Amino acid sequence: MTLLSSPAFSLRVMRHLLVALTLMLVPVISHTAEWDIDQLMRGLAQAHTDHASFVEKKSIAMLDKPVESSGELFYTAPDHLEKRTLKPKPESMILDHDTLVIERGRQQHRLPLQDYPELAAFIDSIRGTLAGDRKALERNYRLSLDGTVEHWTLQLLPVDEKMQAVVKRIRIAGMRDAVRSVEITQADGDSSLMLIEKLATP
Repeated sequence: MTLLSSPAFSLRVMRHLLVALTLMLVPVISHTAEWDIDQLMRGLAQAHTDHASFVEKKSIAMLDKPVESSGELFYTAPDHLEKRTLKPKPESMILDHDTLVIERGRQQHRLPLQDYPELAAFIDSIRGTLAGDRKALERNYRLSLDGTVEHWTLQLLPVDEKMQAVVKRIRIAGMRDAVRSVEITQADGDSSLMLIEKLATP
């Protein structure tokens, strides 16, 4: 088994790509009394570009304290996603069309999604959210929305058994038209909490 085909590597890639969900949910959300998942999806579909900063803390069972990283996120419709980690070490993950490129220092890994079906299915879930396509999203997750437009939480529960073996749940919390946090609980008990802040698009 190579590093790129290992379950740990796939988990790490999927966890990083979940960052894209924060960008999808930052734009406009209608403030009407009928606010629900469908209305949230319509708001998501209006995003064309986004730029945000992030601070992420990962809690790992074998470590005494959380691991913290920070950097910037970028999204350009319809299918360009980018995460630039600046601290503690520079790293970039760029998704364009059906290819994922991971860069660490002078090393570069290029992953055609057709060779990674589980990862491709995960990315299709993200793209479904980017498009505001509830039906596409529900092919991979069971959705539930709690709270009000002032304080809301969108929960995603994987429906595929292979995904359930990696991710237990995703909780995205926001206030009004801005996402404040994304919490990912893994099947093995590890978790991550990402705090984000929208920035001006460069």
